[in-house]
Amino acid sequence: MSPNTRKKMSGITSVTVYCGSANGADPRYPDLAHRLGIAIAKRGWRTVYGGGNVGLMGKVATAARDNGGKVLGVMPHFLRDLEGVLDGIENRYTDNMHQRKQALLDEADGLIVLPGGIGTLEEAVETLSWAKLSLHRKPMAFLSENNYWAPFFTLVDHMIGGGFLPESFRQLMADTSSPEAALDALHQRAIILD
Repeated sequence: MSPNTRKKMSGITSVTVYCGSANGADPRYPDLAHRLGIAIAKRGWRTVYGGGNVGLMGKVATAARDNGGKVLGVMPHFLRDLEGVLDGIENRYTDNMHQRKQALLDEADGLIVLPGGIGTLEEAVETLSWAKLSLHRKPMAFLSENNYWAPFFTLVDHMIGGGFLPESFRQLMADTSSPEAALDALHQRAIILD
């Protein structure tokens, strides 16, 4: 873990968004990503994301860019041709997925998890694992309007009930259903965690 991830936060100015490189089956997912990008830009916060120009990733970044927000895309070199690159934003390239995940965390004051697949889940779980190990104190909000993440929270509660996670683990993340609620949760948790 780099020293940058160990620093205490003084507020939210940059949000990393973990999300799918596909649009998903529900038309609400791309709309939610679009609205999140707009909401981040309206707050004057920077959007940091996985760098692709496809799926929910492309939707959130395009919306943030088109509404005057600063955007940083972080992508391994090998994904450039596969996922494309969004023009008009800052793009940074890494040698591998681990470096990408580290950069996504380093550049964030808080993190939002939109619907996505196994890669999105893996990013979120590793970030939570690092928080549990006290390697960072950055708040995270899961965002969906159709209870997409409900099974994940059920699993977390099961792990807490089984004695494998402390009850306090739930405080590391919020379960939200609107972009504004997700951003408010990050802001509120940043104050508590600081």
